[in-house]
This record gives sequence, C-alpha cells and structure tokens, in this order.
Amino acid sequence: MNDPANRPVHGSTKGPLVVVGDSLLDVDLEGSSDRLAPDAPVPVVDVTREWQRPGGAGLAALLAARSGHEVVLVTAIGADESADRLRGLLGGLVEVVALPLVGGTSRKTRVLANGVPVTRLDVGRGRALDAPVPQAVHDALDRAGAVLVADYGRGVTSLDGLRERLAARAREIPVVWDPHPRGSAPVPGCALVTPNASEARALGSVDGTADQGRLLGQRWQAHAVAVTLGARGALLVEADPSSGSGGTRDTHVPLDGPEEVDAAGRAPHAGRLDTCGAGDAFAVAAAVALLEDAAPAEAVRRAVASATAFVRAGAATAVSTEVGYATSSDRPEPADAFALVAQVRAAGGTVVATGGCFDLLHRGHVSLLTAARSLGDALVVCLNSDASVSRTKGPDRPLVTAEDRARVLSALACVDGVVVFDEATPAEILAELRPDVWVKGSDYAGQDIPEARVVEEAGGRVVLLPVVDGYSTTRLVDRSRATASTAPAHPRPTRTEENS
Repeated sequence: MNDPANRPVHGSTKGPLVVVGDSLLDVDLEGSSDRLAPDAPVPVVDVTREWQRPGGAGLAALLAARSGHEVVLVTAIGADESADRLRGLLGGLVEVVALPLVGGTSRKTRVLANGVPVTRLDVGRGRALDAPVPQAVHDALDRAGAVLVADYGRGVTSLDGLRERLAARAREIPVVWDPHPRGSAPVPGCALVTPNASEARALGSVDGTADQGRLLGQRWQAHAVAVTLGARGALLVEADPSSGSGGTRDTHVPLDGPEEVDAAGRAPHAGRLDTCGAGDAFAVAAAVALLEDAAPAEAVRRAVASATAFVRAGAATAVSTEVGYATSSDRPEPADAFALVAQVRAAGGTVVATGGCFDLLHRGHVSLLTAARSLGDALVVCLNSDASVSRTKGPDRPLVTAEDRARVLSALACVDGVVVFDEATPAEILAELRPDVWVKGSDYAGQDIPEARVVEEAGGRVVLLPVVDGYSTTRLVDRSRATASTAPAHPRPTRTEENS
C-alpha cells in the first residue's frame, strides 16, 4: 500500500467534488398484488405509482449535491428518452460534463408488489465511446478539490486519456474509487477504494479479514481500502508509516447508532430495509469528508453513519421523483409538517424547507420544488397566509386562498408537508422546524435573506437553486389583466350558452 507520508498536502482552497463514472436511469414501479396470472404462476402487479431517479454515478452526484459542495458529473450520456430524463433529474443541481455514449442509456426498472421487489427489467447496453477525452473533462478535473469515481462497468473508467488524468490528480488531491467487478482497476495512488464484501470476493481477494483490504490495497497501490460489510459496518485498512515499510493499520467501523446485530451479523430490520444506493451514499460521504480534510478513519466513520441514515430514511426511493399513475384520490391530506419533520429526523434523514406565496402555481414553482426535494429526504413548504400575501402583494392578492394553495402543493409528489405562517418572514416557523436545508431561488443571490440567520443558528444551511426565467405569478396576473382590458366586449350569453 502507498505510504500516506508521501501523499500531497492539500491546501485550504477547495474546488468542486467531481464525480466520474457510468450513469443509469433507475425506475421503480410500485403496486399491489393479490392474484396470480391465469397463464403462468407469476404475480399480477397492479401498478399505481412510478418513481425515477439517477442511478450509478448519477445517483452519487445527486447525493453529493446534498452536501452543499459544488458538484460536477463527468459521465457518458446518450440522446434517447432515458438520457433526457437523466438530464432533467440532474438539471440545476449538478453540472454535467458529457462523454459520448454508444448504444442506449441503461435503464433498470424494479417492479415492487406490496413493497417487495418481484423482478427487475434491464434495457440499454450503452458504453462510453472509446475516443479522445474532451477538453471540458480535463478542465473539470483540473479544478477539482476531490474526485469520486463511481465505476459501474460501462466503459467510462477504461478510457485511456481519462485514466491518465485521474492518476495524475491522485498525486495532488483525494481520489475515492468505488470499484465494480466488470469495471477497470483503480488508478494508482487513490486515497481510498471502497469495494463491498461481494465485490472484493469477485475481485479475487480472501474474505472477511484485514488481509482482504491489505491484498487489494497492494494490488491497486492505494493509500487505504474500506471494505463495506453491510450491517457490520466497514473494515478500513490503511498504510501505517509508523509500523515500518509496508505496514498497515486496521480499523473496524461499526454501524452508527444503537441498532444491534444478531449472531449472523444482521441488523434486526435488515430484511425489511431497502439498501439500494447505500454503497453510493457511503462513497459520497467518504469523498466529501476527504474533500474537507478529514483523515481516512474519520472519513469512513462519517461514511458508515451516512449510509446507515440513508438506508433507514428509505434509501434511493427517498431521493426519487414520482412521474405517474397516482391520482388525486391517492394523495393524503396535507401532512402535519412538525410530525413529518420529527419522523424524518428520527430516521436520520435530511429535512429541506422552502417558502413562498405560491399563488397561481406555475412551471417555475414546480421546477424549484422538485429540485429542492432532491436535496433531502422530505420537503416542507412554508406558505404565506392570506393576510401575509395581502400585506406583501397588495389588497387584490392572493387570488387563491391559503387552504386551496396548501392542497395544491400537497398534491405534488415532491412536497411532503405544508405549514402556513402569518408573519412577514418565515423566521418564526423555521425556528420551530429547524430544517437542515433552507432553499431560495437564485434570484435572491446577493440579497439579504432575513430568515437565513435562524436557519444557520439551528445548524442548517441556505442553498440557492436556479429559477426558470420568465415565470412569475405577478407577471401572469398583469398579463391576464392586460388581455382582459383589451378584449372586445361580447353580449352576455344566454343561460343555455352558459351551461354548454
């Protein structure tokens, strides 16, 4: 293993976290099943909801964006419908630097009946085109503060020009490599490589001991290897210069929190938890920690805690976007925001909040709300009361009552709870909610945000997300009134015409 004493000293000036790897589109079809098909002994699933999210390196980039650091995703992406969906899910949160893709974008569709996966459908076998790496990729890596490689075996990490640049950067900044049995070997000099136990076995190492990490570390010339062990946490093996040439230090990092494991090493609820994306959550948290100058042992401790919280909060399903099948009758009543926050926080999840009048809901609102929801595990909207809107917008506003605005917002898949406030700013309600993230539109850049201090004093942070240009409720109202004032007068319709 490489001696950490030979590792470069990282300065205080930080660039973005650059995620490199293969991106997929993950889809979940949810429904119920209470019968078998008449023509085959298979369950019939009545699909009620469809959820989608970025997969592979795309999911890693989405999770990394929740850390508050700038994130750049270097990935191969095509020109088909799945690729369009990927771009839409990442837009506004992650800068995407594209490599050309040959073939269709990989899409994995899980079918769940009564909450239990029954099958998975895979389509698209696209691979990164073996061609010179675009200059934009080199530029992104040159300004990186740390790099996370999320290898899913679809060709990105085998590109010669990219590997050469990654190897060079590994001598200067932390590079974390999440390997895949069908992928390429990590470049020499990685700060941390993060295989899970089954991947380590597939890569030909002995199982279940520090020898596993030691052997892989020597093979990959890595400074440290963390083998993730599911409910048993992770085993970190890192070079130890104090123990002489070739010496290593072994650290077992157990699961964070009070949950115990049984004699077989399983958590009591392990069989009922969805672990999809846990490896990505682990690698992302480790990369962010190293970007912030944490030592490897501290980075792995944070990574175990983050992956554990991620699974308990619903795993990848918690960062998914609903795209269809649900009807208005399927939606619950507006949730009790405070009860919701307590539940999410108890599960170790991230609470996101945003606020506004949301009078005449439009595309700009939906875009901002969808992007905000992807930053955490629940989104609470702080909604101006009718009186508050009137004081801000004038006596002829709002056009829609607070009760109706709350119901419309609650019908959106990206909104988990709504709370109405009557003050000039939501500072008072935010002091009670204590969100981890408070979202405002990028049009607030450079402006004083009165409630920011309340959020930050409670340990949260303020994030500005891009807004869709040209969309404003006030502008829509003014345009409607201008149109009405210039419209030609028409005779009053007859009662028959009114009912037609």
